[in-house]
Amino acid sequence: MAYDILCVGTALVDSLIRGFDPEPISAAGYRAESGTLSVGGEAVNEAMAAAKLGVRTGILCSLGEDEAGEMVLGALRRCGVDTGAVVRPREHPTPVTTMFVNADGTRRSITNGAHRYNFHPERFPERLASARAVILGSLFRAPFNEPEVVQAAAEAVHAAGGLLFADTKLPNFRVLTLGDLSASLPLFDCITPNEDEARYYTGQSEPEAMADTFLEKGVKSVIVKLGARGCYYKDRDLSLRLPALPVRAVDATGAGDNFVAGFVCERLRGADIETALRFANACGALCATAVGASTALKSREQVLELLQMYR
Repeated sequence: MAYDILCVGTALVDSLIRGFDPEPISAAGYRAESGTLSVGGEAVNEAMAAAKLGVRTGILCSLGEDEAGEMVLGALRRCGVDTGAVVRPREHPTPVTTMFVNADGTRRSITNGAHRYNFHPERFPERLASARAVILGSLFRAPFNEPEVVQAAAEAVHAAGGLLFADTKLPNFRVLTLGDLSASLPLFDCITPNEDEARYYTGQSEPEAMADTFLEKGVKSVIVKLGARGCYYKDRDLSLRLPALPVRAVDATGAGDNFVAGFVCERLRGADIETALRFANACGALCATAVGASTALKSREQVLELLQMYR
């Protein structure tokens, strides 16, 4: 196969505003501690992390023919991500997200119409069949906010014998439920919502009950990302809860994406579930120590060194 991992989904530029002061200094002026531009989107973050972790990585996403798109392409290529499957329609600009980052690393984001574009990744079945594992970033958001698109993409991966992972997002422009994806969910090997997303889609308040709801819908395994409290994993035979590493969080943007990339990479290397989860926790923790989703994580060796510190 061409890739170990193919990441499919959202690609964008993040405008990160840290330390925003809501008190105006003039009629139309506000202050902030810092402002930073960073490439982002789940597919981009996961692809860059996976490439840094040393696996053959490709990306299937859409970028406009604009400066923001060039910025994303450059960042992907510098990390060693294969960009041969990137779609670049002239009529659709690269999405730009504004993020307000709080002192504790949590954030709020503002999206716009460019985030609605569905570039129909299911129309590239040969690409979806080209990897040992495929990660669908942004499940429940474009391009994966149409049941038919999700179903066709999942079937293409499944028919090729690849492993299928789905990272999730809260809806923005179109709202789907788990019931809307009932035909697709049994094709997913693992779904990886954070706690807020899992609560929203399942209606449950505890990680175990959240995971049970996804399992009842046919998903083979579930990881609920719990931020500073670690993660919870469950399949039909095993359940695990692991704490997060005690790092000083600066910006949580992309930490969950780095977590997913780390978990999938280690599973492809043959690690058992617990070992892969510990590695994933370390990837997410590293990401949160710097501003930007792809700033702090450098290599697999770096992650292993961090794990050694907390043995």
